[in-house]
Amino acid sequence: MTGEAVILKKPEHGISRRNIDADALRIIYRLHSLGFTAYLTGGAVRDMMLGKTPKDFDIATDARPGQIKKYFPRVFIIGRRFRLAHIHFREGKIIEVATFRKNPAPAVSDEPDANAAENIYGSPREDAFRRDITINALFYDAVTASVIDYVGGVVDLRRRRIRVIGDAGERFREDPVRIWRVIRYAARAGFAIDADTEREIAGQRHLLTQCSGARLFEEISKDLSHAETRFVIAGLREHGILRHIIGRAGAEYETNPACFARLLQFLSGADGETAQGVRIPLDEMAAILFWPWLEPLFTAAAGDMHPILKNAFVAAEMNVNLPKSLLSQVIEILVLAGRMIRALRNGRMRWSLRGRPQYPQASRLCFMIEKGRLPGNEESFENLFRQAFPQIPTWDRQRRRRI
Repeated sequence: MTGEAVILKKPEHGISRRNIDADALRIIYRLHSLGFTAYLTGGAVRDMMLGKTPKDFDIATDARPGQIKKYFPRVFIIGRRFRLAHIHFREGKIIEVATFRKNPAPAVSDEPDANAAENIYGSPREDAFRRDITINALFYDAVTASVIDYVGGVVDLRRRRIRVIGDAGERFREDPVRIWRVIRYAARAGFAIDADTEREIAGQRHLLTQCSGARLFEEISKDLSHAETRFVIAGLREHGILRHIIGRAGAEYETNPACFARLLQFLSGADGETAQGVRIPLDEMAAILFWPWLEPLFTAAAGDMHPILKNAFVAAEMNVNLPKSLLSQVIEILVLAGRMIRALRNGRMRWSLRGRPQYPQASRLCFMIEKGRLPGNEESFENLFRQAFPQIPTWDRQRRRRI
């Protein structure tokens, strides 16, 4: 870690305090009045420099968690590996305040407390170098209205480049999940990945198979719940990552352009819904993710699809650990959607299936398979069935007759 911090004054960075959450500013000013250093950090600084509205306003400070709890109301200390202060406000708003920390020296890992290595406090400079990528290691000092850059993040923002802090190969070996994060940030921002970083991704991507399946599930859940899922999945495919996450399903998407194009079409529709504030359940998003890979089975196989799909997931040898309950829900959605597709071809539909918990998700997936998009407010699988077989009563018509 050499060199001094680059300081950008207001005319150079364009961040306005008017765009910062008022409660976050009050926390920063209060900490300063108590003699502490406190900065906005991470994605908030990055997004404001890009002219975007931040989703969260995180704060980094030299105040310890206990001191934060002492001076602010409604503070909850969370975290086992590293203690964080969550300050709660009305309407469920939470602002995270973290103490500056640094990477531990190797000898620290020999201490009896394995978690102690994560609780080593440091300086703003050490905290910046501890982070993964340069554009997420910027600080904004609201008191002086200046941006503080220790790692070259400002230059990378201007060049629209994602670059790992330090030696990329070493950082990836320390934590292979950083490979996924680098690709995610590049995909969401539309940035290019630094050449050295990209080269190390190709050389170290196999290490993702050594990560815990539960951790990989956390990462894929983040992507499936975001409004730019298709860009991240496309980035993972471009860098040969999908096969290391979802096994044979990922390999199929990486080697079969037509299959992957169908997946992107589905994800594009889902992203559009999410961007408009529609929350798509995780089981539905996972079903969308896997349908193009499994679609040929519905054409080739006959009979009960449940065991066939279960065997397909087992044979896929996925490294991501899908919880059993989620996998069961995904398979049910896929089976129901498959039955609906058949009903649109032969006119035979068991309307009692409407009582199944996953029927609404399956209905939406069926509509997407048929139309390439999710249904609007007045659209549904029933509408498709009526259009295909106007002479055959649907469940709604049958119900009205009983009444």
